[in-house]
Parts: sequence; C-alpha cells; structure tokens
Amino acid sequence: MEPATSPDTADGTAPGGDRRPGYLYRQVAAYLARHPDQVLKVGEVTTAIAARSTGAVFEALKKMAAAGYATHQTGPHRFQITKAGIDAAGTMPPPAPRTPGSGRGAGRRQPVTRPNGDLYFPRRLAGATDVDVLRRLRDKRIPVLLYGPPGTGKTALVEAAFPDLLTVAGTGDTVVEDFLGNFIPLPDGGYEFVYGPLVQAMREGRALLIDDATLIPPKVLAVLYPAMDGRRVITIPGYRNERVEASDGFYVIAGHNPGVHGAILTEALASRFDVHIEVTTDWHLARHLGVPSPAVQAAIALNADLAAGRVSWAPQLRELLGFARVRKTLGLPAAIGNLAGRAPEDDRSAVVAALQQHFGADVTALTLGKQR
Repeated sequence: MEPATSPDTADGTAPGGDRRPGYLYRQVAAYLARHPDQVLKVGEVTTAIAARSTGAVFEALKKMAAAGYATHQTGPHRFQITKAGIDAAGTMPPPAPRTPGSGRGAGRRQPVTRPNGDLYFPRRLAGATDVDVLRRLRDKRIPVLLYGPPGTGKTALVEAAFPDLLTVAGTGDTVVEDFLGNFIPLPDGGYEFVYGPLVQAMREGRALLIDDATLIPPKVLAVLYPAMDGRRVITIPGYRNERVEASDGFYVIAGHNPGVHGAILTEALASRFDVHIEVTTDWHLARHLGVPSPAVQAAIALNADLAAGRVSWAPQLRELLGFARVRKTLGLPAAIGNLAGRAPEDDRSAVVAALQQHFGADVTALTLGKQR
C-alpha cells in the first residue's frame, strides 16, 4: 500500500495545524479513487494514508458510503469507491453538519449503530458525549477502564465508539493463548498457528476490549502490559518468539463488574488505565425505549437496596429492555413474572415485593402451570 503524501492528525487537522474542513475526508476519498478496483478494509486505508485514528477514518468512509460515493460491506467492514465517487474525488465536501436549533430534539447527539444493528444512544460525559470522549482518549492513547454492574451498557458503549473493535471475553479460564493465538489442526493432519485478537489489534491498529477483565487471572493479563506501555511491543513465545509491534490506532479498553463473584481488580491492572469511568443504568433512556414507568421505578428502588447492601442483584438496562420485549410479545403479567424469575433466589422475595409495590398486583415468577 502506498504511503500518504500528507498525513493527517486524529481530528482531521492537516500537518502544521491547518484545520481545513474535511481534510481527512478528502484524503480518504482520494486514496479510494486511486484504487478503484480494490475493496479496502478500514485498517488498510488508515495505514496507507498514515492517519492516526482508525475510528476517524471509519467515520469518513461511512460518510462516503452514505453519500453514494462508496459501497460498504460488513464482516469485516470494507469499502470500494463508486463511479460517482471517482468523478467527485478530490472535490467532494464532507456532508453538511446538522443545523442546531431546528426541529424536536435539536442539538442532541444522534444514536450510533452498533455492529449488530442495534442503536446506542450516547450519554453526557466530561462536557461531551461518552462516544466522543472515548474516541478522543483513544486518539491520545489514554486507556480506559469502564466499571459498573453487568447489563448497564459498557460493551454497547465501546462497540458504538469503536466500529473496528475486537473483543476478549474474560473468564476464570481465560489463558494467554486467548490473547496471542494458538495452533489449530488442519484437515491434512498438520497444524497452523492462528493469531489471537491482541496480535490482530496491534498489527491492524484496532481497538481491543477486554470484557470482564477482572475475572481473568492476573498472570494472564500481564501479557497486555508491554503492549499498553511505552514499548508497545510483545513477543509470542509459543510461535518462534515472534515480535509484534503496535500500529497507530491500537488501543486497549477494559470492562470491570465490581461485586461479581471472582472479580479482582489488582493494583497492576488498575494502574494501567489512566481513566476510570463508572457506567450506570440510564433510567431516562429505559423509559424512552418503551420500558413502563413502574418497572423503571421498581428497578431504581432495587438499585438503592443494592447500593445499601440489602440485596445482591437489581435489574439494569439489559433486564429492563428484556422486560419491554417480553411485554410486547407475551403481555404485561408475563413480563413482570419473568423479571421476578430472573432474580437470584436469595433476592427474589425483595424483587417480588418491589414489583408488587409499583405495579399494584400480586407477582409470581413465570412458571409452567397445569395442562390445559
């Protein structure tokens, strides 16, 4: 791949501080126009034009596709310039910004589409939105640890912020090979080494989420540390001690569920993340997405009990959205009974009492009855 003649900065600023609008957008378009027969991955374009932010390049590519200047394929995300894009390359401006103050909800950040097609609704954080803040921190290589109860939307936030995301799902059984890769058998009886997500993310300049990081044994997590510090280099002991250097855009973010059995936040892990952000359930969003107010109020009360140590479980956004889906499919009584049944046995009586108080009806867990 050919190098760019004028590398950009992470915010689309040209070299020397030139803040020409759409500089990165036009640079991406020009590169696609020079390769009209190729279907290009986001990381390939980022490397070729020497951009610092894979996320910014991905946003430019999506804008091109939305304008009809490029085609967009998924799994993985790949782009190819169209005839209209070739004709307009070098002169096309970025899409016009939305005019503030016009229409209902003007000025609010629009929802972001996650890889699975679901929408993520950005929340306020540090004077901006959570999605914007995470992208800015990535541009400056500042690692983030997200913490909060399961189901509050930590993974959804990271997926919305980083479309190029790779993930390691942490458990007590996670091993070093889950990060670096391992040999797999071939049909002919041989073996082939397949690189793990840490190696892929480093080489392709992608974001890597360590989900449930504090469930992973500390000795295993140590494989990350040389990749995250100033060295940004690792070796693969199980494969010829191969050396792997991090490309621009490589970024590590982790999720932590405090209070979950087996979760241990060590000093070594906590100190590797300069920013710690608490993620709680957005009750307003739950209502906006169709969760009945009594269910939200019951969840708020149960979360207050959780904070006070009176219960060990309370519904979060994930359970409330499940409530809304079950209600739409099976009706309100079934949704209430199902939410009660999702509570751990030790906390079920407290959950049932909260639901009865706010719905004003007897509540029992969803249970099979007699034959009809």
